[in-house]
Amino acid sequence: MDTEPRAVQANGITLAYRAWGPQDAPPVLLLHARGADGADWSGIAPALAAGPRRIYAPDLRGHGRSDWPGDYAYETMRDDVHAFLGALGIARADVVGHSLGGAVAYLLAQHSPHLVQRLVLEDVPAPFPLDPPRPLAERPGGDLPYDWAMILATDRQRNAPDPVWWDDMGRITMPTLLIGGGPTSAIPQEQIAALAELLPEARRHTIDAGHLVHEARPEEFLAVVEEFLSPADRTPS
Repeated sequence: MDTEPRAVQANGITLAYRAWGPQDAPPVLLLHARGADGADWSGIAPALAAGPRRIYAPDLRGHGRSDWPGDYAYETMRDDVHAFLGALGIARADVVGHSLGGAVAYLLAQHSPHLVQRLVLEDVPAPFPLDPPRPLAERPGGDLPYDWAMILATDRQRNAPDPVWWDDMGRITMPTLLIGGGPTSAIPQEQIAALAELLPEARRHTIDAGHLVHEARPEEFLAVVEEFLSPADRTPS
């Protein structure tokens, strides 16, 4: 099992990633939340890999060991992931995204639906403008495992997302599982319900764990995701 950090050139930058499982197994891409990195999935990746599946968990730009280039538009992160899959020769994958990683995942599914076999969105808000807007964040002291410019840039887009993100949700026609963290999550759960109603092949499941669902309730999270990604339930390519 390959769990050592690796790196690949994609979209003009270096993206670090971790991988688990047999190289010839069906690929699953895991996209982490803001401020985390690919190691955030270490608690559940081995179990997913036992499917068997080949699990890939990159550090998004501005995070961890990937480059911190200063440009942190959501669409640019989407293009990074597109290029990452291409660099690894992956024509189609199941994609699991948490929070920021989930937004990147649904933008990828909108833009390049042929790349996404199945989509899992873990406690991901709908792209509605924040009212009131999120105030300007204050940088913590000391060294950070992410680029502070990424926090400021993603806050701006979270406050006022491009309306086309919502308008293009109908392009997400692959089977989609939306997992909400329940009432203790900071993400409004009615937004997850709104997404589920809009996507034509969506199912919704709530795990009362707060925002960090796969970390707080890994066994429950894995059970739901494993069932959704099970080979017997796959749509033929």
